[in-house]
Amino acid sequence: MSHPGATPEPRSINRRSLLRGAAIAGAGAAIYPVLNRVPAAAAAATSGSYTIRYDQARRQTIKGLGFEIQSDSIGSGNDGLPDTVSGVPYDLTSSERTRFYRDMLMAGRSDRGFRYCRLALGLYYRGLDSTQKHMRGRYPGQTAQLADMIEQTGIEGISAEYWSPAPGWKSNNSYIGGTLKSFAPADLDALGDAMAGDLDYLSSRGVPISMWGLQNEPRFSTPYSSCAYDTEQYRKTFAAVAPKIRAKYPNAQIMADSLDGWGGEIGKALKADPDALKYVDAWTYHRIGADSNDQMTKDFTSGAAGKPVYNNEFEYLDNRTSDVRTVNTAQSIMNWMVFQDSPTWFWLHALKPTTNAEAPGYSLGFWRPPGDTDFSHFPDIPVGHWDYNPQNWNGVAGFVKYMPWDSVRYAVDESARLGDQRIMAWKTPQGKPVLAVTNRSATDSFTYTVDTQTAAAFEGHRYGPTTNNQNLGTRTGPQLTLTLPPLSIEFWVRA
Repeated sequence: MSHPGATPEPRSINRRSLLRGAAIAGAGAAIYPVLNRVPAAAAAATSGSYTIRYDQARRQTIKGLGFEIQSDSIGSGNDGLPDTVSGVPYDLTSSERTRFYRDMLMAGRSDRGFRYCRLALGLYYRGLDSTQKHMRGRYPGQTAQLADMIEQTGIEGISAEYWSPAPGWKSNNSYIGGTLKSFAPADLDALGDAMAGDLDYLSSRGVPISMWGLQNEPRFSTPYSSCAYDTEQYRKTFAAVAPKIRAKYPNAQIMADSLDGWGGEIGKALKADPDALKYVDAWTYHRIGADSNDQMTKDFTSGAAGKPVYNNEFEYLDNRTSDVRTVNTAQSIMNWMVFQDSPTWFWLHALKPTTNAEAPGYSLGFWRPPGDTDFSHFPDIPVGHWDYNPQNWNGVAGFVKYMPWDSVRYAVDESARLGDQRIMAWKTPQGKPVLAVTNRSATDSFTYTVDTQTAAAFEGHRYGPTTNNQNLGTRTGPQLTLTLPPLSIEFWVRA
């Protein structure tokens, strides 16, 4: 389906002004629908019966989750590109970098946590060479620090996605706004060489490439880095550049269109062009802050031409979060995978600075940059340190910790399919069964009776708006009776 509020041509949008406060009910909500309340339940169910179907074929391999890194500065409220050098891991003290890598990016695991790091080329990685056509780190050590972060955490690689090509290619010679100067074949050929060269620069310096995208949200022009493409401009550019990326990086996944997937006008144009379509490895959507029920009721897969679909940006755009959203975030992960067979899912920012107004809705945690001396907000975070944003982090953390890379999902029979109570089951690569269950009700407990098809013991771990990895002890299968309090998420892992 088309993105809500879709228009066929690019237009200007300031996501901050559209979605702040009361505006969330207006035009901005049509573009980025955001969960602001507890969804009305179809029935006040308080219990259900479930059977995990390990006796049936596996569903999909879940590759692992992704996050975005803000390795350079952006104006508060997404307004402009300051000259200030500020970012992560740059601003963190040495010990805080280590803690960030271990406790968040690896979620306290001894091996690996998040699999992918989304790097916003032209935004959070926006330095330039002398020609203004090739990207580099903007400050000394930026590239090396990204490489060290990847090495220390075991992240597979980056999802390298352009928020804007380098200004030398742009109609306005700027990262902000505009489009390409030329769509002539020779110029697009040269652009493709330059974009492949940007990846060469990163990969040769220890930043491996796992994914590549031509343009974040190509329909929009924004007050920060952007490049607007109409449908035919995107198709022509993709068809010229993607083969060069594939030739240089044959194992990197090429995605489109980082907004509307196959359902928008750009996706339809790529599907109608066999020469372009063969380079599309996955369709990416932005269903930012949306009710997790969307993945139960809407169609993101029927027109995918056999390619995977996933959400590669999720956050809450009205600059806040809530207890309900903690569970909604967890259910977004689950429902993309259960109902849309997604292999991955991306939260937006791991950390946002205490100086950015949008930080509460956008981040899994906060850091204080050296220039922020206003301790009236986030008073417990010293300069160069970071802390969790628990209402967001606790909705994601259990999946990073208990769903290792390449886990395999299995079907679950449900006595009733409920929007506020969701279940997902998988096996780790070592064959260990795991299940996740949620209760998004803000008022009532919910009891799951689950046939696990194994007599093994399971260890329980609870998450919620103020709860992180609470030990629930063990229960022995094959039948588990699990009563979840309101607004909670539980993981049951074979002991």
